[in-house]
Amino acid sequence: MTVMVDPGAQMQQEPDANPAPERSRSNRDPPAPVAPEPRPECIPHIKPHLGGDPLHNQCADNVPQNGVPGFDALVNGKHFDALQIRAGVLWEVKTDNFDTYAVALQEIVIEKQVLELQRERDLARACGYAFVVGVRSDAHRKALRDADPSLNIVVMDWC
Repeated sequence: MTVMVDPGAQMQQEPDANPAPERSRSNRDPPAPVAPEPRPECIPHIKPHLGGDPLHNQCADNVPQNGVPGFDALVNGKHFDALQIRAGVLWEVKTDNFDTYAVALQEIVIEKQVLELQRERDLARACGYAFVVGVRSDAHRKALRDADPSLNIVVMDWC
């Protein structure tokens, strides 16, 4: 690469204490960086609800600002129950009658659900989404939170 020097240009001996930011000759800011294309598995695909449970589907469909009511959002190989598109949040809905279970059954359910929810949260995060778990009772929310305080769990008062 050849660098041309203007022989008539004067060199400045001492830099200014507060130099002005350099601008391009066109007097425009440099272009914004281009966002990388999302990985194909991270692009939500709308799929019919799985399972056929009317209560579960109703709760999922009524998640506030759900962008896919009536459907699941397939992201990173997982059918999520709801997707808040603008907020970038994927939801998993649990409609167990948790409060009616015997204590021993509650412990089994929580142990199984926490492992499942951690895996689902990691799938969502790997694609840049936040993850929320919706449950029907405060007792269920508390039991999940006690088992894993890092989970974002809300009681679905619409369900």
